[in-house]
Amino acid sequence: MRTNDKEALIGQLKEKGLKITPQRAAIIEALVKNRYAHPGATMIFTEARKKAKHVSLSTVYATLKEFSENGLIKQLEFDRMENRYDVDLSDHINLICKRCGTIIDYHIPAPLEPRDIARKSGFIVTDTRMELHGYCRDCLKRPD
Repeated sequence: MRTNDKEALIGQLKEKGLKITPQRAAIIEALVKNRYAHPGATMIFTEARKKAKHVSLSTVYATLKEFSENGLIKQLEFDRMENRYDVDLSDHINLICKRCGTIIDYHIPAPLEPRDIARKSGFIVTDTRMELHGYCRDCLKRPD
């Protein structure tokens, strides 16, 4: 999902019979605007409040959960940092910096085919999440 992410998400909401409230529209806009930052609920809340003054943090969490459960976004769960959200549902690797928490998308030249994996292993793939942990260029340049 690249062009018109906002319209695409709104279209998917409508297809699933979910209402487009001002709060949801503000959350979608915050997700799309900050897509490359893989925003957490706190950042989404801060951005959404600029468009919808009456959005609460609990509404943001509930909406993100609903979007994730309906396959509109991916929730990236972490042990040591705030969960983050990804609007890019294509197969890609998330490069996660252990120092600053930046998440960088790395698109693989030849996508993995779940059908091939299922055929060869007998394992049915229901979801994918690929991550590499390390240090980003900026953190490598910084002294400790």
